[in-house]
Amino acid sequence: MSVKWLSQVKWDEQGLVPVIAQDAATGEILMFAWMNREALERTAAAGEAIYWSRSRRKLWHKGEESGHTQVVREMRLDCDNDVILLKVVQTGGIACHTGRRSCFFKKFGDGRWQDVEPVLKDPKTIYK
Repeated sequence: MSVKWLSQVKWDEQGLVPVIAQDAATGEILMFAWMNREALERTAAAGEAIYWSRSRRKLWHKGEESGHTQVVREMRLDCDNDVILLKVVQTGGIACHTGRRSCFFKKFGDGRWQDVEPVLKDPKTIYK
């Protein structure tokens, strides 16, 4: 596969690009993560989301521990070539390590952040 398409991405000074994972059917934003060049190339080849973990400093195949993989239906690059949008099918319906559907479960109101989405599965039973 030609890697010219990878060169069109504007990588930041750490060699990363921000990635938004969106439910392909509903449009709901599920999570935000980072990819390096290898993660993006492997995501395109595998058809499943593979990210770069900044805290662990390694590639992270989404769902490798939890089983909650993201099947990529579409990859898009924004107008400035510096943000990737993945339209995904979220296996198991849980994208967040907290056991929720989406990582964006806190809503600002009354001067504070409030949890507005339920925990669908206890993280202690998801991760070993």
